[in-house]
Amino acid sequence: MNKKIAAAMLSACVGFSLANVAQAEEGPIKVGILHSLSGTMAISESTLKDTMLMLIEKQNEQGGLLGRKLEPVVVDPASNWPLFAEKARELLAQDKVDVIFGNWTSVSRKSVLPVVEELNGLLFYPVQYEGEESSENVFYTGAAPNQQAIPAVDYLMNDVGVERWVLAGTDYVYPRTTNKILAAYLKSKGVADADVMVNYTPFGHSNWQSIVSDIKSFGSAGKKTAVVSTINGDANVPFYRELANQGINAEDIPVVAFSVGEQELSGIDTAPLVGHLAAWNYFMSVDSDTNYDFIDEWIDYTGKEDAVTNDPMEAHYIGFNMWMEAARKAGSVEVDAVKDAIIGVSVPNLTGGYATMMPNHHITKPVLIGEIQDNGQFSVVWQTPSTVAGDAWSDYLEGSKDLISDWRKPMECGNYNVVTHSCGAQQSVATQ
Repeated sequence: MNKKIAAAMLSACVGFSLANVAQAEEGPIKVGILHSLSGTMAISESTLKDTMLMLIEKQNEQGGLLGRKLEPVVVDPASNWPLFAEKARELLAQDKVDVIFGNWTSVSRKSVLPVVEELNGLLFYPVQYEGEESSENVFYTGAAPNQQAIPAVDYLMNDVGVERWVLAGTDYVYPRTTNKILAAYLKSKGVADADVMVNYTPFGHSNWQSIVSDIKSFGSAGKKTAVVSTINGDANVPFYRELANQGINAEDIPVVAFSVGEQELSGIDTAPLVGHLAAWNYFMSVDSDTNYDFIDEWIDYTGKEDAVTNDPMEAHYIGFNMWMEAARKAGSVEVDAVKDAIIGVSVPNLTGGYATMMPNHHITKPVLIGEIQDNGQFSVVWQTPSTVAGDAWSDYLEGSKDLISDWRKPMECGNYNVVTHSCGAQQSVATQ
């Protein structure tokens, strides 16, 4: 009997060793990191590259994934939108990465989209965006408009009493489509066209004097006015500075921003920004044990006591953990297996709750409005009572309001029309 037990134990050990050898022979699991480390978007994206490196390093210290080490493959698309597509192709076709975490701007994502679909890659996209898109190869872990823009307008309208609206954005697809949705939403709420001002500026815009003067004039009509800002990147610094130069403070004309977080505020004079607002799904100041642990890990990793965390970092934290959980569930990092396994996966977020991947490849998120403080942090002044599921298609745009996305079998459709009961009405209505 003892000999039989010993033989069984030996057989099990040999089997376990062979399994380990087989996994080791497969080599590392390659994780592509596609973020601008130079150019106008480096102020925002370089931190996300470091976030991914930290998460990968920590996971490797815990034994990797499926018995294999994770190997980061970092490229720099340099805030150059066509170069994003080239670098994505390089990651998938040459480096043979198993997944990509990356992009910030929607125009860069749309540059990458046909590449990941052609080569059947996986892209986890961590930044708020305009919606109006659905791809079986993309997982949108940032906010859709109904998880950021619409709630922000509701807060300004209902809690602040705003009646006139300046929709100011950088001139590319995310601001233009988001503002198109917001204009339609405001109209549905009875706001007149004359009470909506729209303005776009190029990336890196620095001369704000005349535009801020126009905003000041627009806000002098006797109605409470606010700026809804989809200004991206380093153009935010001179924008807020010019508001202060012209004597516009948060009490006069509040600004609610969708692309200004702790990282953008670090290292600049925040005095001109105090009292202005931002709408995100996470702030560093959130009171939760999970958040405090994450902040401590980030400070240890960077070696900087004043290092800050922000919303897109949380989105990468969520997306990375969802991808790993799906791989464990599937027993593989093979793309189609992960795509099937990830729907319904729930992992902790940093606000003390959980995020769930929905059938439309968007996740559930709480919505928070934060007020900028003089220390570069945000004080939460409003939040949703529970998490909100992201919508791929807007309820306020013709051509979109009848569409839903559901990538589960047997539907597997990103644009199912609930009126015509057909798939394929359109894949994306958003263009630059």
